[in-house]
Amino acid sequence: MSEGDATRPRIGAVPAAQSATEKLEGLGVRGILWQLARDGQILDVRCEMPQCYCFRGRRYFDPKSPRSDWSPTPDHYPRLRAHGGHLTPDNVRLAHLVCNRRDYGWRMKINAMLGKRMSLEEIAAKLNAQKVSPIHGTNRWTAASVRKAFVS
Repeated sequence: MSEGDATRPRIGAVPAAQSATEKLEGLGVRGILWQLARDGQILDVRCEMPQCYCFRGRRYFDPKSPRSDWSPTPDHYPRLRAHGGHLTPDNVRLAHLVCNRRDYGWRMKINAMLGKRMSLEEIAAKLNAQKVSPIHGTNRWTAASVRKAFVS
């Protein structure tokens, strides 16, 4: 290898490490997620949902776009907006848009059935009858998966 080869960038070389703030800026993210990263409260840009569905992995995000399932979005956790939650540092996590939507859909359905005083077994049976996609890694709803989906 000649002296010039040592200074030339290699094809496929990994770029210098970026901070979480730089990664989020590169994706077009502003607001609470950027503030959390700036303050050292987001250490890694990855989907923080317990059930991530991105086929490219938790660390993959498309640039922010309302049309992309894999854009970064803030998730109200543990209190949803529907339950009085606000996007504050103690009530938000980073998620893919589709992961956030699926989680929200389950929570709303399950919450409504819990409000009707249905048991977890009854809720699981109803979700299976409605053909609601179960949580990642399962092929059907059970009482345990209903509880896991609702509290995670």
